[in-house]
Amino acid sequence: MRKLLLLTTVILVGLVFIARLFYLQVYNNSAYDIFEDTAIRKEFNYPKRGYVYDRNGKLLVANQPSYDVMVIPREVSPLDSLELNEFCQLLKITQDEYYTKLARAKNYSPRLPSPFVPQLSKKDYAVLQEKMRKFEGFYIQKRSLRSYQTTIGANVLGDLGEVNRNIIKNDAYYTLGDLIGKQGIEKTYEKTLRGVKGIKFIQKDRFNKNIGPFKEGTLDTLPQPGKDVTITIDSDLQAYGELLMKHKRGGIVAIDPSSGEILAMVTGPSYNPNLLVGRERNKNFSRLFLDKVNKPTFDRGLQAQYPPGSPFKVINALIGLQEGVVETDDKVTCRMGYYYGSRKLTGCHHHRSPVDMNAGIAQSCNAYFVNVYRRIIDKYDDAGVGMNTWANHAKSFGLGNFLNNDLSVGQPGRIPDGDYYDRAYGDNRWGSTYIVSNAIGQGEVEATPIQLANMAAAIGNRGYYYTPHIIKNIEGDTIPKKYKTPNYTTIDKRHFEPVVQGMFDVYNEGTAKSLRVPGIDICGKTGTAENFVRIDSVKTQLTDHSIFVAFAPKDNPKIAIAVFVENGYWGSRFAGRMASLMIEKHINGEITRTDLENWILTHSLENEYKKPYSGEPFKINGQTSLQVIDNYATEENHPVENQNTSAIKL
Repeated sequence: MRKLLLLTTVILVGLVFIARLFYLQVYNNSAYDIFEDTAIRKEFNYPKRGYVYDRNGKLLVANQPSYDVMVIPREVSPLDSLELNEFCQLLKITQDEYYTKLARAKNYSPRLPSPFVPQLSKKDYAVLQEKMRKFEGFYIQKRSLRSYQTTIGANVLGDLGEVNRNIIKNDAYYTLGDLIGKQGIEKTYEKTLRGVKGIKFIQKDRFNKNIGPFKEGTLDTLPQPGKDVTITIDSDLQAYGELLMKHKRGGIVAIDPSSGEILAMVTGPSYNPNLLVGRERNKNFSRLFLDKVNKPTFDRGLQAQYPPGSPFKVINALIGLQEGVVETDDKVTCRMGYYYGSRKLTGCHHHRSPVDMNAGIAQSCNAYFVNVYRRIIDKYDDAGVGMNTWANHAKSFGLGNFLNNDLSVGQPGRIPDGDYYDRAYGDNRWGSTYIVSNAIGQGEVEATPIQLANMAAAIGNRGYYYTPHIIKNIEGDTIPKKYKTPNYTTIDKRHFEPVVQGMFDVYNEGTAKSLRVPGIDICGKTGTAENFVRIDSVKTQLTDHSIFVAFAPKDNPKIAIAVFVENGYWGSRFAGRMASLMIEKHINGEITRTDLENWILTHSLENEYKKPYSGEPFKINGQTSLQVIDNYATEENHPVENQNTSAIKL
């Protein structure tokens, strides 16, 4: 009986093993993973990454060959001192670096290949190739690196960097050492540009020698090249904008109002995109990123959230008209500011008084727009309801929200609503006099330059805008429908014409009349934004920011633009000049206002940026900025934007 039980047990166990083997090898082979098979070597064949062209077909980004030294740690044979020294000299690394890199590769996987020394030059590759047979476990893998055919647009084009473990974990396409778009167009359209890797499976014998293609190459795949893309940027206009922004900080964003295509997206200071290519990339990126004074990797056109200043007044004019609280011919008396009883809520600058809406825009009168703003809020019995109504109108211009565009970075700005002030002051414990700074683009309102450019486009279109975007064409594909669909504001079309006329008069008889360009009808708005920082925990006011928004021509505009220059004093001093030049460059292709150009190119703001660190007073020629503005404003034919001072701040 015992013999029969033992025999039965052996037979049953054998049948179970046979059944399991049959299931795994014949019926279902899903348990087999060719990538885990140590007897098969995998060689990736990297595809050509797609080229990038500007809107006029100019090649901006191409490829160049590169060579990576790869390692499979378990196949590495020990090297004697002479061999190790020779190998390190060929790779231009130290022996300590050799062991560190080998340990890193082992930590990733002892069986899978990983990069040991990436991105060798052609010269280094030529020398190393002949001697690679001496170093078992190492081989050379060819791939391509980016070759930037330009020195401008680093923030637009972006760059490539190595994937990290988190990316590898979340996307099986990537392996250690692969490159991925880190910012700009390279990041946004990574999957379009990268293509698909090809792979070869090579069978190895028991001595770890290659003996030929696995299964005669039937499982090998060819690489699929990435698609070429055309972006909306005009590289000549971009280059000109970067030239104007030299020795200054800020952002310029120019948009085609008829399509939402971004014509230029300048940030200053910037850097040469070629710095982030090759073996020096990491060192150069660290140097740029750690520059906390200039912040060249910070895209001010998309990420910097500034007080929009006086350009925001036109939004309040439109909301006032829509809400029916003001007529275009209503006049407001300005006594160098706005007074509530005996209390002065805002200052203003010298101009004729009283003013209607047209003159209020052209002369940038603070008192006029505080009056309009208060009427909007006070129209409703509940200030919170009034604020929410106002906020919803403002947000319909793309303010206070992400624009849902195809750019790799961005910020939402801020349009405060009733809940915001309930949290700040307490429910029903505040009113319109508490928040009048919003009337003139100060207070709690914040916007990015791209949002201001989009706002100008919506006004130029008389009530709608297309989502700003940077993609114009994808090889063999179409761009998303959302970029061709108009977004309408909450303001009726009929209310835009008087505001457009006011912006036109800014150039003809207002704060920007010295900036006119012959033959081009420009509508614009100057702006000055207060600039507070904390120095040694003390809130300190620095030199004000210079702002300008515009579109041109007046009818059927071809360009809408926002310029923000940090510490630029007032709107027409830096930003206004730069906006006029950019508009003329785009529409006419050449510059006639060489006086404006020469002034911008010969004036730097670098000393302004040093002041917070030097303790110098914030003066020009011995005068405070406010004294300079008051004097300048009284000079004939030199109108200038006001300071937008406000007595109430949260």
